[in-house]
Amino acid sequence: QVQLVESGGGLVQAGGSLSLSCAASGRTFNTYAMGWFRQAPGKDREFVAAISRAGGNTAFGDSVMGRFTISRDDAKNTVYLQMNNLKTEDTAVYYCAAGYVDSSYLRRVGHYDYWGQGTQVTVSS
Repeated sequence: QVQLVESGGGLVQAGGSLSLSCAASGRTFNTYAMGWFRQAPGKDREFVAAISRAGGNTAFGDSVMGRFTISRDDAKNTVYLQMNNLKTEDTAVYYCAAGYVDSSYLRRVGHYDYWGQGTQVTVSS
């Protein structure tokens, strides 16, 4: 069992930056692939970014490519999402997820087993 706690959300103006963190409990963090997803009101949960265990592979959603980066620190059981040049359409609740996910399936929401409670990101114009 893994518990995930996101932090770092908030209100930012368009063009600004935010950094999200997701802290995981347990001693097996380094065995999980980690992902970030987001969900805006009335929309499906959308893939944002993911990183494989050991960090060898990363993947990004088309809408955030070139603006967001993902990294992990296995010593701290934490995964990070750095969000730059934020746009109003990035407004959503951002969720951290963990799972035994093959690199080919990092974008697939259904392949993740554990989810955080979410953190709100609001980008104003």
